[in-house]
Amino acid sequence: MSPPSPERSVRRSSARTGGERKNNRGEATRQAILLAAERLFAERGISAVPLRDIGLAAGQRNHAAVQYHFGEREEIVKAIMEFRGAQSEDHRTETVTDLLLGGTVPTLQDVVSAFVRPLAIHIQPDNNYLSFLSLYITEEGGYESLGDVHTGGSVITLRSLLGRLAPQVPEAVLEERWWVTLTSAVHALARYQTSQRKRAHLPADIDVLIEDLVMYLSAGLAAPVAERDPRAGKPD
Repeated sequence: MSPPSPERSVRRSSARTGGERKNNRGEATRQAILLAAERLFAERGISAVPLRDIGLAAGQRNHAAVQYHFGEREEIVKAIMEFRGAQSEDHRTETVTDLLLGGTVPTLQDVVSAFVRPLAIHIQPDNNYLSFLSLYITEEGGYESLGDVHTGGSVITLRSLLGRLAPQVPEAVLEERWWVTLTSAVHALARYQTSQRKRAHLPADIDVLIEDLVMYLSAGLAAPVAERDPRAGKPD
């Protein structure tokens, strides 16, 4: 078999280069749409934003650009969760590994801190994830519909530690308290960020508020169970 001609090699190289440029443009468009959707969802609510508005905010003249890159609204929501969640996961994984492999037994405060602090990295000027997530939780009533969103397993690992760290709390109660911890952390951090942006008064520096939030939520996980709570296994 004869070697390819120089002309054919050039054509192949040009095709590869053109494909790379096309892929790069496509990825840049997806990212622009993703960030525009996050901002508009955070400002108006997830269900109140037409897909056409997202495309316009992302600088897309083609009204079908959002559907082309993401499909339906639910897919955009999942893509935002996976994108931002992966950023938190990168920070959280190392902390969780230290908790599991360290020489001391972790505390409830350690567990809550490992969730809250990687979430707080999104308190940035051009990052609208916390407000978006806060509104999503409010509209949907929680995270349950995001079962197929993949951001890593560190939060699941943190949840598995709770039963060992708070054995006095019935499992059903602990499960609900964990969900309250997750959602409360999101709402509080979103409020702190909004106050910062509006230059509104915060009662303390943001780092102090985050530390106090961790301590407050940790105490709630281990709080006594109401006597009349049937989940405690006690008679009425």
